[in-house]
Amino acid sequence: QVHLAESGGGSVLAGGSVRLSCVISGYTLSSPCMGWFRQVPGKERGGVALIYTENGRKFYADSVKGRFTISQENAKRTMYQEMNNVTPDDTAIYYCAGETERGPTSGWNGCGVGYWGQGTQVTVSS
Repeated sequence: QVHLAESGGGSVLAGGSVRLSCVISGYTLSSPCMGWFRQVPGKERGGVALIYTENGRKFYADSVKGRFTISQENAKRTMYQEMNNVTPDDTAIYYCAGETERGPTSGWNGCGVGYWGQGTQVTVSS
C-alpha cells in the first residue's frame, strides 16, 4: 500500500522560504514520477513541480519557475520542495503525489498521479 506523508508547511512572510518534505513508502514501482500539487478553496488542484525519479528530469509551473526547486533523496525515499521568495499567491494546501500511470497524454507533463498525501498548509502573509 502506497503511503505519502508531507511535512514542513506553516506560516511565512512574503519573501521568505519554506521547505516541504514527502516521505514515500509502499511503492512497487522502482522509479515513479512524483510531484507537488497545490489547491486553494474554490479552485482546482494544480501541478507545481514534478520529477521523474529515474533520471531527475524536472518540470515546474510557470508561476513558480526560478523560485521553487523539487528534489529527491533516494536513500531516504523522500522528496522535497524548496520554496523561495514566496508570495501571498503561493498560499495553498500542498499535496505530495505519486504516479499511477504515465504517457504522452497522461496527467501533468506525462505523469498521471493517483496517490496523494494528506496535504500540508502553507500560508504566506504580506
